[in-house]
Amino acid sequence: QVQLVESGGGLVQAGGSLRLSCAASGRTFSSYAMGWFRQAPGKEREFVAAITPSSGSTRYADSVKGRFTISRENAKNTVYLLMNSLEPEETAVYYCAADRSVFVLRVGVREYDYWGQGTQVTVSS
Repeated sequence: QVQLVESGGGLVQAGGSLRLSCAASGRTFSSYAMGWFRQAPGKEREFVAAITPSSGSTRYADSVKGRFTISRENAKNTVYLLMNSLEPEETAVYYCAADRSVFVLRVGVREYDYWGQGTQVTVSS
């Protein structure tokens, strides 16, 4: 069992930056691939980024490539999402998630095993 708690959300102007954090409980954090997803009002939850347990590989949605960076510190049981050049349409609740399947970085919501409660990110124009 893994419990995830996101933090770092808030209100930012368009073009600004935020860094989200996701703290995990348990001693098995380093064995999970981790992902970030987001859900805007009235829309389905969508994949943003993922990282392998050893940080050797990452994967991004096309819409965030070059602007967002996912990273992790296994010693701190924490995964991060640095978001630059934010746009108003990226206003959403951002979730972190853990995936026990570590051989490929997956993008499907149903493929992740554990989820946090989410943190609100609001980008004003």
